[in-house]
Amino acid sequence: MKKHLVQGSVMGVIGFILSPLSWWNDAFVNIPLAIGFGWLIACLYRPLFQPAVVVGYWLTNVLGFVLLHKGAEKMARGEGAALRYSRKDLLRDLIISLIYTAVILALLKAKLLHPLQDYLNK
Repeated sequence: MKKHLVQGSVMGVIGFILSPLSWWNDAFVNIPLAIGFGWLIACLYRPLFQPAVVVGYWLTNVLGFVLLHKGAEKMARGEGAALRYSRKDLLRDLIISLIYTAVILALLKAKLLHPLQDYLNK
């Protein structure tokens, strides 16, 4: 088996899991990772919980898109083909991330998401 295909496939699958391209990944992967990131930051400085959740969410999405793109590129490179990540692709990905971020912000503002300490003290 060709090494570039395996490496590219693994990177692509991880990227897909982190990217907002599937309906389920935010509920089961990105939002829990973002909240966990927010909890870690809130342990250091509690008022940063909400911004840290948003930043954590964006980081998971951006990392997902980058890994997805690089994984596909690595798989294609072995055959001499080159994939381009166009401005249109970037714009689409940013719009999707903005929509999901608006949902996260709405959950935070509705006080449905809290620092971990708030859940433990209830």
